[in-house]
Amino acid sequence: MKIKIGFGVDVHQLVQNRDLVIGGVKIPAELGALGHSDADVLLHSICDAMLGALNLRDIGYHFSDQDPKYKDIDSKILLRETFLLVKDKGFVLGNLDATVILEKPKVNPHIPEMQKVIAELLETELENVSIKATTHEKVDSFGQQKAVKAYVVCLLEKA
Repeated sequence: MKIKIGFGVDVHQLVQNRDLVIGGVKIPAELGALGHSDADVLLHSICDAMLGALNLRDIGYHFSDQDPKYKDIDSKILLRETFLLVKDKGFVLGNLDATVILEKPKVNPHIPEMQKVIAELLETELENVSIKATTHEKVDSFGQQKAVKAYVVCLLEKA
């Protein structure tokens, strides 16, 4: 098969005294994402989308939150390692489309930097990395600033 499509989703609780890292970019915020790693919801979703496209299970299977070597790890490392698995299977990124759901702070000002980080890690052009942001209009845990979520769909192409 010449193309494969994957879908990823991730959620992290927002808490005090944690950094908010999205798309490999530290965003100034009162609340940060809670997780075993740096809890980068966008990079985790990208990992899951790529792993899913190639039927390689999920991010937790490859980078267990029970393994101390991943405690507080920079998710850019996880994405790079995931992309090595993709390349080992003979694929490259065609494109990805992502949506981050966060009530505040605003994600949009940080999107160009996120695109640059992700494009570099995935060895692709900026135009292949689409990131959008939205709020949940103050509805449910996301709208009440209790959590952050990201959805990603990706297309992988045979190299």
